[in-house]
Amino acid sequence: MNKSTIKIAVVGATGNVGRVMLNVLAERGFKANQVKAIASNKSTGKKVSFGDDDILIVEDLKDFDFSTVDVGLFSPGGKVSAEYAPKAAKAGCTVIDNTSFFRQDPKIPLIIPEVNPESISNYKNKNIIANPNCALVPIAAALKPLSLKNIIKRIVVSTYQSVSGAGKEAMEELDQQTRSLFTGTPKPAEKLTRPIAYNLIPHIGAFTESGYTEEEIKMSDEIKKILDPRIELSSTCVRVPVFVGHCSTVHVEFEKPFLVDEAMQLLQCAPGIQIMDAEDPMDYATPLDVVGQDDILISRLRQDMSTPNGLVFWVVSDNLRKGAALNAVQILELLIEYKNKQKAA
Repeated sequence: MNKSTIKIAVVGATGNVGRVMLNVLAERGFKANQVKAIASNKSTGKKVSFGDDDILIVEDLKDFDFSTVDVGLFSPGGKVSAEYAPKAAKAGCTVIDNTSFFRQDPKIPLIIPEVNPESISNYKNKNIIANPNCALVPIAAALKPLSLKNIIKRIVVSTYQSVSGAGKEAMEELDQQTRSLFTGTPKPAEKLTRPIAYNLIPHIGAFTESGYTEEEIKMSDEIKKILDPRIELSSTCVRVPVFVGHCSTVHVEFEKPFLVDEAMQLLQCAPGIQIMDAEDPMDYATPLDVVGQDDILISRLRQDMSTPNGLVFWVVSDNLRKGAALNAVQILELLIEYKNKQKAA
């Protein structure tokens, strides 16, 4: 099995993440003639780009035969994945799902290739692999090298998440509301719970009885499954008027003291991570710095003044790439590598 012969279906190909999945596949050497673009019947027949030169015609999910492909990269929304991912898996297509629906199933691996690649063997349980929350991926990737040196006890996170995480309609709403402020024709909130232009919304996902939102609960549940079940995490997730790029402030309490210089050296050696301000404190990362980029950017690494065993850092990544599409494709590459090793053994 290799990149030039593996057959792939991208489900949700016309959505934010699906379109980026197609671009990432092309960038990383997968072939257009082995990729199918799949979406709902309202998108059937539309054309979507595959890299710079190729065009794919969208096929109807309802009628698609998943036995004709090896892997399905799913990002169509939780309800659709809940219905079609098990059907695809049963047909012999290994599903890599970007929705939250399967993430807490104990039999389904939840994978960030730089963090827990060993979990790939568990895909055989249900022939489904889950892709983590787009805001958690860069945080977990940054914490992994630190956790190997010093046990993490507690994390407090504030996320500042772009509207692309809520889909194309939310991006359009930000654009329209911003324009409306200059034309004097206010546009009410429809996709989001409050107007987002020139505003912040401390609400992502439905509220639970605990007072935390579903997004905030996901952050806690997923860090335990991916990194360490002993970690306690509390978060506040905020939607911000940015099109692409999720940011987080991360306060980490370790079992023992951690020197900033030591932590910085570990992060500088970690795959997929850049320390932006190692030489100049003014070189901190912003969402504009990560658009279209694969790397996770870290800056403002410092001691936590409130605890002797704490560090604080600022982490930024392109939520459509490393937070979703790129991570899914990296899982696919990990799967290919694993299957080839199993075949050779």
